[in-house]
Amino acid sequence: MKSITAQKPLEELLEILGTASKVFIAGCGTCPTLIGTGGIDQVADLAASLKEAGKRVTGTVVLPVACEPLPFEARREFLEGTSKADAVLVMSCAYGVRQVADIVAGPTLPALNTLFIGREEGPGVFVEECSQCGDCVLGLTAGICPITRCAKSLFNGPCGGSVAGKCEVDPKIPCGWQMIYDRLKELGRLEQMEVIIPIRDWSKGWSGGPRRYSMNEKK
Repeated sequence: MKSITAQKPLEELLEILGTASKVFIAGCGTCPTLIGTGGIDQVADLAASLKEAGKRVTGTVVLPVACEPLPFEARREFLEGTSKADAVLVMSCAYGVRQVADIVAGPTLPALNTLFIGREEGPGVFVEECSQCGDCVLGLTAGICPITRCAKSLFNGPCGGSVAGKCEVDPKIPCGWQMIYDRLKELGRLEQMEVIIPIRDWSKGWSGGPRRYSMNEKK
């Protein structure tokens, strides 16, 4: 599973950089490198584009794993590299940006948009598998997530708008609940379709501020 990201347009980056004239660029050696949004080549391309736009790039680096804390020596070297910059652009998922922002004194800005958590469906093609909604029902839906796979995120489906197993929102998208039905039928568990899943507990989701989980918290 990977954090799927996409590069922000140069115009947007220039806007969020504002008056910052000296920029340091940090890429990530894991997910962004794999999908081609924040590896060595992409960092070099962004540096060239910023220079053409009149910015001074004080340095670049591709961190082994941007979303994990840097060892002490690596952190010191990284901070020395960023110390001459007015701002740091991070080509990683949002968590990588947060990790860098925790140790850099100046502005730390995202160069990528974080899209979703997904798996590689085919060469260079990633499909969203989990929306991290905090209220998993995969046990009732044959391991296929209705929140992610259904365009309307219906807990109890199908909606009645699908045609020939395709979603009414986009005929190129398989109906999530058709997929669930087919899989349950294959498993001999179609009776699960009769189970009414309760209304989502949105307090477990992303609408109540940043979520936290503690392994030490007693249930």
